[in-house]
Amino acid sequence: MKYLYLIFSSLKRKKLRTGLTILSIMVAFILFGYLTAIRQAFDAGVEVAGADRLIVRHKVSLIQLLPQSYEEKMERIDGVDNAVHSTWFGGIYQEPRNFFAQMPIMPEELFDMYPEYVISDEHKAAWLENRAGALVGRGLVDRFGWKLGDRIPINATIWTKKDGGRTWEFDLVAIYDGAEKGTDTSQFFFRYDFFDETRAMGEGLVGWYTVRVADPDRAAEVAAAIDVEFANSATETKTEPEGAFIQGFANQIGNIGFIIMSIMSAVFFIILLVAGNTMAYTVRERTNELAVLKAIGFTDRGVLGLVLGESLAITLVGGLLGLGLAWGLVSMGDPTSGSFPVFYFPAGDMFVGLALIVAMAFVAGIIPAMQAQRLQIADALRR
Repeated sequence: MKYLYLIFSSLKRKKLRTGLTILSIMVAFILFGYLTAIRQAFDAGVEVAGADRLIVRHKVSLIQLLPQSYEEKMERIDGVDNAVHSTWFGGIYQEPRNFFAQMPIMPEELFDMYPEYVISDEHKAAWLENRAGALVGRGLVDRFGWKLGDRIPINATIWTKKDGGRTWEFDLVAIYDGAEKGTDTSQFFFRYDFFDETRAMGEGLVGWYTVRVADPDRAAEVAAAIDVEFANSATETKTEPEGAFIQGFANQIGNIGFIIMSIMSAVFFIILLVAGNTMAYTVRERTNELAVLKAIGFTDRGVLGLVLGESLAITLVGGLLGLGLAWGLVSMGDPTSGSFPVFYFPAGDMFVGLALIVAMAFVAGIIPAMQAQRLQIADALRR
């Protein structure tokens, strides 16, 4: 602590250079915050996926449908506590860019299977009473400015109606919230009975099943038993953990985690070069001063610590400013106006950011610091 005055005095020698370096580091950590939030958006649902939930889909492809009769057969399998089916609707609201998940589901079973969806008893009763009613997540309601009682038209891209029409209209009668921060509240649910009696094709077929197992430790065993049950049938199944199924959806557009990690790595490598260059120039310009410090009693370790302290001070100021601004900006909301199911800066990644600050300070400053440590007083003063 007694060297803080020396550290900050050294940083004030070239205020413009120090300021630009701090600004570069700050921008890097703002980008880190946004990329982390985007990664979290693509992983939406994976972290809150139930360890006791499995997804059962067609063995060939997700677009192949399964019989609704499979539900009863699954629930008879040892270890299965409950099974609920869902189907991908894939409609468009107003224009193609307004993308969000729409799924018909059995309303009585939805909340038993997904306790992370929170709904009032009043809204639940309204949904059970209205066959054309829709249950919509809070995030989706905020995105489009909907309110209870609105009539919402969805143009079908897959499921036409028996009368040949493609516009399905739903009454917004219920809104759900998320019990956890990472819960996806951008979904649109409607009643399967209304869907099944109105669609022109595929009656009695569903997209996939969510199965809850009584004992999560037996999940793999139960998954194998389900697939054995329907082996050699006309519609064989593939059963996997819910988290893996959700991650598979995200991976359809690419390995988002790898892409984001590559971008962040490139950004931090460039900023590391900038910070390292700043520290190298600082030591080079102060060769005589460092020699004088050694001459008046500073040890080699003391000089090493002094230079590393300067590196830490620069990265700490820039990094903390960047993390703080990133937290504030991300907290202001999704910049895509609701296209992401969730958008927030996870607290765990904030600690990762702090670790990156320390690592960057060490890597950027260690070589100049070691050069300063090895300075010979007589040689340095002759320069």
